[in-house]
Amino acid sequence: MSETSQAQHDYNYKVVRQFTIMTVVWGIVGMSLGVLIAAQLFAPALNFDIPWLTYSRLRPLHTNSVIFAFGGCALFAASYYIVQRTSQVRLFSDKLAAFTFWGWQAVIVSAVITLPMGYTSSKEYAELEWPIDILITLVWVAYCINFFGTLVIRKTSHIYVANWFLGAFMLTVAVLHIGNSMVVPVSFMKSYSIYAGAVDAMMQWWYGHNAVGFFLTAGFLGMMYYFVPKQAGRPVYSYRLSIVHFWALISLYIWAGPHHLHYTALPDWTQSLGMAMSIILFVPSWGGMINGIMTLSGAWHKLRTDPILRFLIVSLSFYGMSTFEGPMMAIKTVNALSHYTDWTIGHVHSGALGWVAMVTIGSMYHLVPILFGQPKMYSTKLINIHFWLATIGVVLYIVAMWMSGVLQGLMWRAVNADGTLTYSFVESLEASKPFYIVRFIGGLFVVTGMFIMAYNCYRTINAPKESIVDNPATAGA
Repeated sequence: MSETSQAQHDYNYKVVRQFTIMTVVWGIVGMSLGVLIAAQLFAPALNFDIPWLTYSRLRPLHTNSVIFAFGGCALFAASYYIVQRTSQVRLFSDKLAAFTFWGWQAVIVSAVITLPMGYTSSKEYAELEWPIDILITLVWVAYCINFFGTLVIRKTSHIYVANWFLGAFMLTVAVLHIGNSMVVPVSFMKSYSIYAGAVDAMMQWWYGHNAVGFFLTAGFLGMMYYFVPKQAGRPVYSYRLSIVHFWALISLYIWAGPHHLHYTALPDWTQSLGMAMSIILFVPSWGGMINGIMTLSGAWHKLRTDPILRFLIVSLSFYGMSTFEGPMMAIKTVNALSHYTDWTIGHVHSGALGWVAMVTIGSMYHLVPILFGQPKMYSTKLINIHFWLATIGVVLYIVAMWMSGVLQGLMWRAVNADGTLTYSFVESLEASKPFYIVRFIGGLFVVTGMFIMAYNCYRTINAPKESIVDNPATAGA
């Protein structure tokens, strides 16, 4: 029986369909916001003198919407789908599944309302105020219960490695969110952290870097370990390596946060520990990348005709690049040049747009026909166009930011013979302007691709139902 026809009878795919559609919707919203604020950096008048549209208010909304709305919905959709398929059992609770969907959308809408109004805790990736944090906690606990409850009632003895990564991501994000969100409320939309000074900074970047490490890495590696073998029609290259990858990654990642606080009031030994762990982290990261790419052994020819597989494999290439660049930037002497510059922005987006967005897009293209009873996506040609728009857009973006960042770092540290600064800050800003324009163009490419994806999904979902044809890429788990 094909995945599609079996899905009609055994599994709760309603919630997967809902999260899949909202992944595309929030992807367009979040990335469009990114393009707008990218334009504001070289054309400030684009805030139209409206307080709610200023860079300082839209920027946290952009990060929250691409990470937690776009990325979060993708993780909910993929994890609910994967755990049912690999456990061969329906979700533990349909009611909890519905609560997680509507609760998560409520969190996102709350962010859309409160962040432009200026309500913020000012913590990176954790800007939402305490009432919304409580809702996030309730939704996340329901999510964990539903996921692990499904594993408990599974009909298979084995727990597939994708579920290890997804489970680790869920549990760690719960601990991170609760730990970093401990506050003293002083009014309905204002609170202060219970931590102070350097301790507050350390808690924030323990949370912040592991939001990257677990929300944006471990969770999406779970997607990779399911959808790459599926789309390729091949088994994982090395199952043993996937287990080593899992334990090494979760053991090391949690320690890497202090590399965000080099040359600050944080104790020097803590900074050095973060640097050392970041460098060691390179090894399991590349182990996972190699495992994913080598899964195509014997199936490389499929890359010529399958743009979905191309999305998935190119995402792994960006993952490898980002996880080489990150440990390098964590080295104190490199960080002295790179920190506070656009190089960091380029690094973040090589991971966010290159790795997270592309593996998400590939996975959603795999899922949509299955979830809506179609043999394939409406147009393979449009997927191909989307692939090239996304790839060219990401490359334009990150190369522009690398060049701008290195230029900024060199200009900021340049001194005259008498010790005075060679360049003013404004001069470095003027030098970066051409790169900001290129970054904006790259962002336009990426957003255009997302609109094409939305159209392709719409046409697929609304196409007349056809007889389902078994396909190796969509065979049963």
